[in-house]
Amino acid sequence: MQTQIEKSPELAPKQPKQKKKFRLLNLSPYVFITPYFLIFAVFMLYPMIYSFVLSFGQWRAGTTTFVGLENYKKLFADPIFWDSLGTTALILCIQVPIMLTLATLVATVINSKSLRFKGAIRLGFFLPVLIDLVTYSLVFSLLFNETYGMINQALGGIGIGPIKWFSDGTWAKILIICAVTWRWTGYNAIIILSGLQSVPKDLYESASIDGAGKLTTFFKITIPMLKPVILFCAIISTIGTLQLFAEPFNLTGGGPRGETTTVILYLYDKAFGSFDFGLASAGAYVVTTIIGVLSYFQIKLSKGGEI
Repeated sequence: MQTQIEKSPELAPKQPKQKKKFRLLNLSPYVFITPYFLIFAVFMLYPMIYSFVLSFGQWRAGTTTFVGLENYKKLFADPIFWDSLGTTALILCIQVPIMLTLATLVATVINSKSLRFKGAIRLGFFLPVLIDLVTYSLVFSLLFNETYGMINQALGGIGIGPIKWFSDGTWAKILIICAVTWRWTGYNAIIILSGLQSVPKDLYESASIDGAGKLTTFFKITIPMLKPVILFCAIISTIGTLQLFAEPFNLTGGGPRGETTTVILYLYDKAFGSFDFGLASAGAYVVTTIIGVLSYFQIKLSKGGEI
């Protein structure tokens, strides 16, 4: 039988109120990533937007005047721009396939089980990327000097030369191709090596049981399995070659007679030589568009690197 107190809610003892717990938003991740976004906005996003706006204007004495598409018309009407674009395309079509072929061969050799001191060899191939651009350009200038360079001296010992590495346009392009290939082959080889090490060993064992030789295994198993990695290397190498600047600037200065002037070196001269920042900005976005189109077709033609 319930008491009167139990029946009456007014007379029942009051339970202590539970304090509401407010779940505070954890701001720690946002605090840590905020500096990155601030730096990106100031040093990347703002320059990109400003450059795009500037491509439609004419900069004079700190003021920008809107001129519409005049910069693009002026750019496409300049034969030097097309020559520089052709030079860049020529270097791209020759240098990138050679470099990727060498990088694949180097990665295959380094991946060999019988090879000793793999760590030191990998470091040796990767070291060129760590060397300062100006330093290695000066070394190449000394090595390929037309009169006293070690390369011409060695070629002269076997009855070849002297080769005009700097005064002949064709040989100057070959010099730039050699320099870029020397610098970036090891870098791509390390990337391809990582792809090689992820190939299942069972495939090679099965091929060996079926009587496949090393050459057949290389072309039937290794290369198809490396398609995604090689595609990645091809895209970044294409982008890097279209942005080629340091080697022609430091080695040949765009000479002789402008025959080694790449498109980025041309835009640099327009921006900081003629102070035509509007034209240089327009050219930068044209090059960006070309890079995007080439990357798209590389992915489509290779079917996205599918095996």
